[in-house]
Amino acid sequence: MRNVTYSMGVSLDGYIVGPDGGFDFTTPDEEVFRSAIDEIRTVGVHLLGRRLYETMLYWETADQDSSADEPDREWTALWKGLPKVVFSHSLSAVRGSNTRLASASLADEIERLRADPAEGDIAIGGATLAEEAAALDLIDEYQVRVHPVLVGGGRPFFPRHHRRADLELVGSRVFGSGVVISRYRVRH
Repeated sequence: MRNVTYSMGVSLDGYIVGPDGGFDFTTPDEEVFRSAIDEIRTVGVHLLGRRLYETMLYWETADQDSSADEPDREWTALWKGLPKVVFSHSLSAVRGSNTRLASASLADEIERLRADPAEGDIAIGGATLAEEAAALDLIDEYQVRVHPVLVGGGRPFFPRHHRRADLELVGSRVFGSGVVISRYRVRH
């Protein structure tokens, strides 16, 4: 059965977006970006909320930018080839390679995708979507990419008002920039 993984960059004080709505503190250096490329290779389908979907539209054409380097082109090729499902109450259509609007609830989409014999994890991106998945006990692994910055508020990585989840550390890595990636499996 395919695992559901929630992975995002976060400040040391636990926010994926700062109080001003910005997330520039998560911009990866070359080493961290290479790790993200390796991570996306393990994904079979990516579930996105509307805001993250709109942010990630950049990668549909990033390879056409004359300033794109080889890692940018590699990420773009992987992203364009990756099946993506967008959850939104306000969008009636989506664009982008291999992208579709969710036709069922989050729980139903995940159940169908888990049963699919396709390779790769089911990745969830976007705090609101991940919060819903966590409340439904659908997340199998959290991958937390902690950036060495305190932003003082904003949108938290972890929901503040949901049930307890016991976790087991299954891996971590420290980068030269001070970014630390930790992987935690949920104990169901």
